[in-house]
Amino acid sequence: MGVHTIKMPDIGEGIAEVELVAWHVKPGDVVKEDQVLADVMTDKANVEIPSPVNGTVLSLGGNVGQVLAVGSPLIQIEVAEMAEAGAVARAERAGVMEAASSNRPSPTREAQAVAPPVERPAPARPREASDAQRHDRPIASPSVRRRAWELGVELERVLGTGAGGRIMHGDLEVHVAKHGSTLPKPEAHSSAAKREPAVTVTTTPSYAPNHEQQQIPIIGVRRKIAQKMQESKRRIPHFSYVEEIDVTDVETLRVQLNERFGQQRGKLTMLPFIARAMVIALRDFPQINARFDDDAGMVTRYGAAHIGIATQTDSGLMVPVMRHAESLDLWGMAREINRLAQASRAGKVTRDELTGSTITISSLGALGGVASTPVINHPEVAIVGVNRIVERPAYRHNTIVPRKLMNLSSSFDHRVVDGVDAAKFIQAVRSLLEVPTGLFVD
Repeated sequence: MGVHTIKMPDIGEGIAEVELVAWHVKPGDVVKEDQVLADVMTDKANVEIPSPVNGTVLSLGGNVGQVLAVGSPLIQIEVAEMAEAGAVARAERAGVMEAASSNRPSPTREAQAVAPPVERPAPARPREASDAQRHDRPIASPSVRRRAWELGVELERVLGTGAGGRIMHGDLEVHVAKHGSTLPKPEAHSSAAKREPAVTVTTTPSYAPNHEQQQIPIIGVRRKIAQKMQESKRRIPHFSYVEEIDVTDVETLRVQLNERFGQQRGKLTMLPFIARAMVIALRDFPQINARFDDDAGMVTRYGAAHIGIATQTDSGLMVPVMRHAESLDLWGMAREINRLAQASRAGKVTRDELTGSTITISSLGALGGVASTPVINHPEVAIVGVNRIVERPAYRHNTIVPRKLMNLSSSFDHRVVDGVDAAKFIQAVRSLLEVPTGLFVD
């Protein structure tokens, strides 16, 4: 038998360290070549680390939430002697594994000098082969995988109801309710069970004080979000501006376009109309479609509009980028926004799709709320927040009529964007949405 140490691979892009967000194995597990051992994260992108060999896990090189340097030991696996030479060759080609001993003797000499066999505990049995031996790995977030491992549930047996068959926390609960988990159950005749009555009657009212405390480590996407938000608030002097917009006419237009073209070209939400209005308005306010390198004291203005779309996922907030929005019509924007949202929620968004935005839209309209103060996505200098549409009485042409009104709550970097320019930019967006024919004029 041989012991090999798999090191944290160089993921590329100049990454020097990664965060360990999930283990898929534990000591004693039998693993096969290409089986995923762990998930690591860098710049909001999850990366799976597969095993280059067959063997038995001996030890893990870190805890979930720990930051590991590239090249540091990740996991130790015991492999069969006959497979060792091939394992080393494969690992060297993959660049993720090295022998535990630099001067390993040849198999022939080692066989002559081998010590008497020592009894070893039997390795853990591999999981049942039936449905679990699928080629397609179930889609689930690290937190769902961790919870499934805690419950003793094989994800391959869980029916996912999320986008693309993604397994959600609720799917785990449904599966456990129907089939139970494989966790060991407490003995029916334990002394503790005898002491505890089947039903405990208490006179404590339901509104009694609850002194329970729970400490939850901030890891994975949540840690990245925390770091990003802290950096943005620390570096950027924010100021916010809220503008009320009458979206009655553009909402009527949206409904008409969906009735006429929805079946052939796809349904339109309000978001593509807002993005289109932003693209047109940015032509007159290039200082807002920009990124500010405050260390170098340099502002970079962009002719292209790369709009970040703030997207909520099971893992947390992600901001995939709709590139060259200026080259897309309403339906092109709708398709790209939908594609990016689905990829983000399925955990398939790439690192390139999460970088390079020049301005961001954050939409909370579906959740309610009439105003917000969004945090700028550093190093950008502006973010536009979309609030819900409400129907209210409004005074128009000497009469009171029902109108659909919506607020845009936006934040700007006051170092490079003056208040008057921010207000004029949002007012230009408002004009385009209130008279939507301008959205179709280049």
